Amino acid sequence: MVEDSVKSSSFAKRFRNAFLTGLLIFLPLGTTIFVLDFLLDMFKEPATRLASQLGVSSDQFFFGLETLLAIVGLLSGILALTLLGFLSNYVLGKFFISTTEKVLDKVPFLSTVYRSVKQIVETFGQENRAVFKEVVLVEYPRKDCWVLGFVTAEGSHETESVLKRKVLNVFVPTTPNPTSGFLLLVPIEEVYSLDMSVGDGMKMLISGGAVTPHPKNRKGQADDNQD
Repeated sequence: MVEDSVKSSSFAKRFRNAFLTGLLIFLPLGTTIFVLDFLLDMFKEPATRLASQLGVSSDQFFFGLETLLAIVGLLSGILALTLLGFLSNYVLGKFFISTTEKVLDKVPFLSTVYRSVKQIVETFGQENRAVFKEVVLVEYPRKDCWVLGFVTAEGSHETESVLKRKVLNVFVPTTPNPTSGFLLLVPIEEVYSLDMSVGDGMKMLISGGAVTPHPKNRKGQADDNQD
């Protein structure tokens, strides 16, 4: 009975991780497709007017099946993202993703959209989140003015030997694009730790402070939810 429960929990965790991996891979491509679809929609209204003038009917062929189609589409999307996450761990899946990225990289406008979104997505990826140790406050760029930052590591031996004090490497991202920012070497006594998860800190930065963590959403609880 216990073994069945453990297997079920393990499968659910693998399914969730595969789905999230697929989602992170798909987001840059999905956003690119969305932008392309938006551009195509700009020509939809003129084409509809032309079809009306030509007497071509624009009735809904699947009227009455919208709800069913929406459910099927949602389930298909979840399964597709999960499958993409699984395939990304294998040679064939990596080859497909790499080939798609190379093709998009050669298209002038779409390559810019894809690379921009991919940079933002990678900022939230598991690997980059692990680089950020904790969310902190640092007094910058002047007295009584504070910025949100992320501790990435302790100061190097060479840096501390020159400054004659312990320092922390603090990355301060820009808003609303967190893929650029500043690296500050701050004395450890001037760095103030916050009871906030890295994910919540990123949300607050990207939203320009409009989205703030709920008081009950403590750092430990938020980190557990990310596992």
